[in-house]
Amino acid sequence: MAAGNRKSICNFVAALVMGAAAYAFVMSPVVVYAQDTNSNAGVGAATSPIKVKVPDGSKLILSSNELVYNKDTQVVTASGAVQINYGGYRMVAQRVEYNQKTGRMMALGNIELIGPDGNRMYGDKMDVTDNFSDGFVNALRLEMPDNTRLAAEKGERVGGTQMILTKGVYTACLPCSEEGKAPLWQVKAQRVVQNGVTHTVRLEHAKFELFGQPIAYVPWIEVPDNTVKRKSGFLFPSMSISQNLGFGVKVPYYYVISPSMDATITATGYTSQGLLLEGEFRQRFENGTHILRVAGIDQMKPEEFTAGTSDAEAKTRGMINSKADFKINPRWTFGWDVMVQSDNNFSRTYGLDGLDQSTHTNDVYLTGIGKRNYFDARAFYYDEQDATTSSAAEKQQAIVYPSIDYHYVDPKSVYGGELSANVNFTHISRREASALDNVASLGSADLNDRFLGLEGSDTRFTTELQWQRTFTTDQGLVLTPLLAARGDVLGLNMDNPNTVGPSFSYSGNYDDSDYATRGMLTAGLEAKYPLLFSAPGSTHVFEPIAQIYVRPDEQLAGQLPNEDAQSFVFDAANLFDRDKFSGYDRIEGGTRANVGWRYTGTFDSGYQLQSIFGQSFQLAGRNSFATDDLVGVGAESGLETTRSDYVSSVGLTTPQGISLSTSYRFDEKDFAFRRGDTSVGYANSDFQTQLTYTHIEAQPQYGFTTDQDEIQTRAQIKFKDYWSVFGTVSYDLNDNQVTRQGVGLSYEDECTIFSISFLNKKDSTNETASDWSVGARLTFRTLGDVNLGNVQESTF
Repeated sequence: MAAGNRKSICNFVAALVMGAAAYAFVMSPVVVYAQDTNSNAGVGAATSPIKVKVPDGSKLILSSNELVYNKDTQVVTASGAVQINYGGYRMVAQRVEYNQKTGRMMALGNIELIGPDGNRMYGDKMDVTDNFSDGFVNALRLEMPDNTRLAAEKGERVGGTQMILTKGVYTACLPCSEEGKAPLWQVKAQRVVQNGVTHTVRLEHAKFELFGQPIAYVPWIEVPDNTVKRKSGFLFPSMSISQNLGFGVKVPYYYVISPSMDATITATGYTSQGLLLEGEFRQRFENGTHILRVAGIDQMKPEEFTAGTSDAEAKTRGMINSKADFKINPRWTFGWDVMVQSDNNFSRTYGLDGLDQSTHTNDVYLTGIGKRNYFDARAFYYDEQDATTSSAAEKQQAIVYPSIDYHYVDPKSVYGGELSANVNFTHISRREASALDNVASLGSADLNDRFLGLEGSDTRFTTELQWQRTFTTDQGLVLTPLLAARGDVLGLNMDNPNTVGPSFSYSGNYDDSDYATRGMLTAGLEAKYPLLFSAPGSTHVFEPIAQIYVRPDEQLAGQLPNEDAQSFVFDAANLFDRDKFSGYDRIEGGTRANVGWRYTGTFDSGYQLQSIFGQSFQLAGRNSFATDDLVGVGAESGLETTRSDYVSSVGLTTPQGISLSTSYRFDEKDFAFRRGDTSVGYANSDFQTQLTYTHIEAQPQYGFTTDQDEIQTRAQIKFKDYWSVFGTVSYDLNDNQVTRQGVGLSYEDECTIFSISFLNKKDSTNETASDWSVGARLTFRTLGDVNLGNVQESTF
């Protein structure tokens, strides 16, 4: 065959493959659009024209039983098991023809085209012009790698700008094994018209079918095609039902303002309280994003809420929230999250996404991260979202402006070891004192009142240097000496705890001066001797650990405000910490030794076991945990005695799916159970469950006069293909009452997720909009969700 003829054939084959690829690309617009809109069409996306490209220099490989070029008719024909590979595309057919006179290309018989992206197109007959402007495909089927499918009796391309599908069907479900049975759901349309100029897809006489039965119909609908990443329009609605709001329907509308700005306007109608309007404006900059949210409602029936609460007394309610995050450079970020609302419970009552926490933290921050240093500056304001009208809890919260942390590690070795520095500066103020009158409330003169926060302001500047170096002896003993020096300067302008009220008193020697200084020097040594044991089918690492820290007594212990070191639980996690206090306002003083061991066992059969056990000893000096404190942070902690309580933790995992984790504290005298958690779980393909038991011994100094014991359990059982039932229960063993309970049913296959659940919980600390809630979610893969209620909360 002449070289010119070969060139014509190559051009014909390449054109044919690209034409088929173009069909496969534009025949799936609704599929891709549905996937994109499901992510709420993020800011900053752009549109692009339809293009089908192959790599430069791609080679064409053609094989067939027969290849004929008719010079008279100028028709090239390949017949019999035709296979074409070109630029990552693979095509097979029984027969292909190209008419050079008419410029039309045709493929016949069991056509299959596989693209580089994994898309597969099937058809009985394809006829297209060589410039792809016009043509058609009969008996079209398109299968995507994500198991979505599109079929049509006929696909036709007109004028190079439109693609028309006749009797199109789309689904994300796998074909049913029973021949002729419809998939779980599918979308049908008499005609689907894709416009390459307007980049839209119009569905005419479209029906949504469930179990083969139509449940929704629209005469026509027009949506963006797969080249459009964002387009204004309504998003999927959702529904909710709650005790005091009633039944609600939420309808969001998405609006594109510019390539870098968009907004979502949402209207929610509640049968009990009326219309809630929400607006969210998003803007993307070159170095960050900003989100502005507003919401408001004029309540129809405030009396539906509990009388005397802010929910019942407020009629017109609203909020505004601004959130931003900017990357100044690769190391520095700056941002804020600030909310202002008409009353202290609006966002929580109406479940505004991301703003409905019991305590919402408003903050402004500047953060820098280097290779061996870290800087963080923040200011905090806490919104206590409860239903009280006085907002007393919020006034008792500290306002932090600012809190600055800096950590630095010297890149060079200092005397063979590592030198590091920590710096903290904190300034806080409080509008109203927060105190607990233990004597009056618990009726015991042996208890101290607790002052969680004093009215006024407090400033502290802390600097700490630490040096440590690790040595390993020939016998395997690991020794780590440590030296540390810390200094604090404090500016004090807080009320004396004895002036909080006539019923409050503090036995400690509170410092009433305007400023104070304190310091701490520490010399420590840690010794570890890891022992490795190997046995048939297992390895074991046993590591005895001993630490000693020599230091003077804590200065001004109990005489200063304690804002950031109030939370303290002594357990195996902090047994080997040099300073076990959780913040800078307290410093552990006196000479202390920590002794214990770690164990790790690994078994070839798949079992793994880890454990920690130990105890702490106050060897000399004053025990900081036995010293009077404004909040009584060390009382009944297990460290207030010369010899501490025992602490332990155990973790076990098995190849059968069973897991166990425990954390216990036992009395140092009689080994009585003081505090602990035990969690047991099991999981396989059909059944998952977890049971957790929590015990906290009575702590009168903290206001708990009786033991606290609670059991929490949750489980999910798959009882049939795709079907599961799940539930959760929390039970207070001391009060003999259920504090949380819920049950639900779910169905999940390759294309559909359905779940419905009921949740009832007791919240004694806050009067929220409802104690119970119903949640339901119906998800059609690639199309979107239909929600009823707070599904995430209701599905445990």
